[in-house]
Amino acid sequence: MNQLSVRGLALRTKAKLFSRSFASTTISNGQNLTEKIVQKYAVGLPEGKFVHSGDYVTIKPAHVMSHDNSWPVALKFKGLGASKVFDNRQIVNTLDHDVQNKSEKNLEKYENIKNFAKEQGIDFYPAGRGIGHQIMIEEGYAFPLNVTVASDSHSNTYGGIGALGTPVVRTDAASIWATGQTWWQVPPVAKVELKGRLPKGVTGKDVIVSLCGLFNNDEVLNHAIEFVGEEIENLPVDYRLTIANMTTEWGALSGLFPVDDTLIRWYTNRMIKLGPGHPRINEETLSDLITNKMDADPDAYYAKTLTVDLSTMSPYISGPNSVKISNSLEDLSNKNMKINKAYLVSCTNSRLSDIRAAADVIKGKKVAPGVEFYIAAASSEVQKEAEADGSWNSLIDAGAITLPAGCGPCIGLGTGLLEEGEVGISATNRNFKGRMGSKDALAFLASPEVVAASAVMGKIAGPEEVEGNPVKRVKDLKKSIIIHEPETSESAGGAVEVLAGFPESIEGELILCDADNINTDGIYPGKYTYQDDVSREKMAEVCMENYDPEFGSKTKPGDIIVSGYNFGTGSSREQAATAILARDMKLVVAGSFGNIFSRNSINNALLTLEIPKLINMLREKYPNKEDKELTQRTGWFLKWDVKAATVTVTDGKTGEVVLKQKVGELGTNLQDIIIKGGLEGWVKAKLAETST
Repeated sequence: MNQLSVRGLALRTKAKLFSRSFASTTISNGQNLTEKIVQKYAVGLPEGKFVHSGDYVTIKPAHVMSHDNSWPVALKFKGLGASKVFDNRQIVNTLDHDVQNKSEKNLEKYENIKNFAKEQGIDFYPAGRGIGHQIMIEEGYAFPLNVTVASDSHSNTYGGIGALGTPVVRTDAASIWATGQTWWQVPPVAKVELKGRLPKGVTGKDVIVSLCGLFNNDEVLNHAIEFVGEEIENLPVDYRLTIANMTTEWGALSGLFPVDDTLIRWYTNRMIKLGPGHPRINEETLSDLITNKMDADPDAYYAKTLTVDLSTMSPYISGPNSVKISNSLEDLSNKNMKINKAYLVSCTNSRLSDIRAAADVIKGKKVAPGVEFYIAAASSEVQKEAEADGSWNSLIDAGAITLPAGCGPCIGLGTGLLEEGEVGISATNRNFKGRMGSKDALAFLASPEVVAASAVMGKIAGPEEVEGNPVKRVKDLKKSIIIHEPETSESAGGAVEVLAGFPESIEGELILCDADNINTDGIYPGKYTYQDDVSREKMAEVCMENYDPEFGSKTKPGDIIVSGYNFGTGSSREQAATAILARDMKLVVAGSFGNIFSRNSINNALLTLEIPKLINMLREKYPNKEDKELTQRTGWFLKWDVKAATVTVTDGKTGEVVLKQKVGELGTNLQDIIIKGGLEGWVKAKLAETST
């Protein structure tokens, strides 16, 4: 096999493993659970249309939550010309991120949010009530089989109770406030099968830390995940919430658990605790859930199936400074790694069961000299219950330092941050370099039990060591992954309606920018991001200059950029999309996109297509060489037939067809957003319609 063939084989493998491989819809395919829930909350679907991965749809989520960013969302909402929210029962405002900050500026922001919520009749939860995601679950806003979104990346948490939770950006949140709606492209769905039963002493945190480390090559990047398996019924709901929460760090857009008897029992107990008359968790909603339970169809399509044997798991720790690095507790314990700080905080592992688990380890012991152990409950309700059962006081008696219910150190705010040269172990969800304090500190993630044991032992340690016993030996983890080829059918489905003003086809020459992870700074230089007076002409001039200074001289209006995987990763700057539009380029094609870039693109009327097979073919045509051009005119032309939901690539404008495949349908609601110049223009048009 020659060098080019070897490279081609490697690229085909990468395309399968790391891409969002959208299946073309076929009449015979059923729907998975994600698609069914989206179908339920989609609006404006053509009669007889069944939603599948790749389709663009308009959704009306059951609820949208925003936290400390509620005021920026409110300003965006007002900037759209809106004065009254569309549905105040849809919106929830919580204050949770910077609750320790008593500065005049922060208190003013909090007061603005409180007053706005009161003025609009929005449900508002003040600082100290708890972390927004926990409140959404406790109060039943996120509820099984509904769609609940939030302007926060850990909206995936809601999947732990069978809700489809996914993050939105601020413009989306403002759109929902103003119109009740936003858009979503249904992601490819990966099935994660959990086999076997967890051994004693292994927790939900160990499961997700293991998954992040076992499958650490972006296998589920920008996928929706559905957890399945006969043994899931033995996973407590709190474990499910922890696992779903950190599917964000795994790279997924959602992490959905099934509705089963374990979940129904949890809600029954929750209903009893709340008492009669709760607006969302009551006999009627619970009865409706039982009666109308939803499951995936037997013939549902999944892009991938990942399988893990839970019975082979042992306690695992993430880090240092990356969730993709997974170490066994045994290995790190044997290294005798001293710690300076320990944390039991965040929306990941600060629920009542987590506090009790930590208290069981630490009760009657003392935090080691030189170690600071910080604790904060996920909500005031959790703290009250922990105080009542004695677990909160057990932690305090051991020397733990209490913080108010909120995010705090998890996001690098407030008391107890890691300082230069320190080592911390935390039950939170992110240990990116510098996130919890100094960039020169080391941060590890672990279960509440391991965090508490480490606080007592003064080093990374397991609960067994607190009692003088060695950590149990590690088992060989059993895992597998299967990539499913999508079913293709040229005749699948009917023609897509195309609105007046939207092109029936989009075509242009493909311009290859052959790199993975081209970030937003590469697309639009950061030095211009906060300059408000940059002209459209200047934006066009500097577009992609950090990636390739020759990009501007090699491209022309109407060209189509084609790039590798995770295009547009990095910051949330919208100019990365608008700079491409400033060059009169209407479409970008890539192996995959960063999720925020993808949303910012549509929100600003830039179209995107994910076609991993195309980038694979072009990489075979233009193999890596020392003199390879960063920006390459390929001579291949792409035509996107919107009505047929088909892409055709030819060698030359009228030459041989080198690729033809189905793509996700671009519905009329999404077309309307593009026609109106983006989501803000669409919202303004909607508001104008309602005012006349």
